[in-house]
Amino acid sequence: MRTGFGWIEYRGKVYEHDVIIHTNGEVKKRKKKLSSHLKRDFGHTPLTEMECAFLTRERPSVVYIGTGQHGALPFTEGARKVLGDYPTIIGPTPDIIKDLEREERPYAAIIHVTC
Repeated sequence: MRTGFGWIEYRGKVYEHDVIIHTNGEVKKRKKKLSSHLKRDFGHTPLTEMECAFLTRERPSVVYIGTGQHGALPFTEGARKVLGDYPTIIGPTPDIIKDLEREERPYAAIIHVTC
């Protein structure tokens, strides 16, 4: 697994956008439109409870949040409440992908690739 500004390589495929990694290993593009109405208030499109809703269906053992290359992804209070139901590891994306490579528990991840 590798990452750089604007991209992440996961399981041999390069994604040039933020991604959600589901507990079954499926990778999907982060749906930032769900939260884009808050961009003006946060300076970036924040992570919101709407984007975290899938966690209640998947019930991962742990959640990883990659906050970007330098750690700039903001969170809304609602997102913090949803994440509070799960052990959550939050950090800059380059650090988080190192943890993901070693993780043996079922996990979900929200990975920001810029900032």
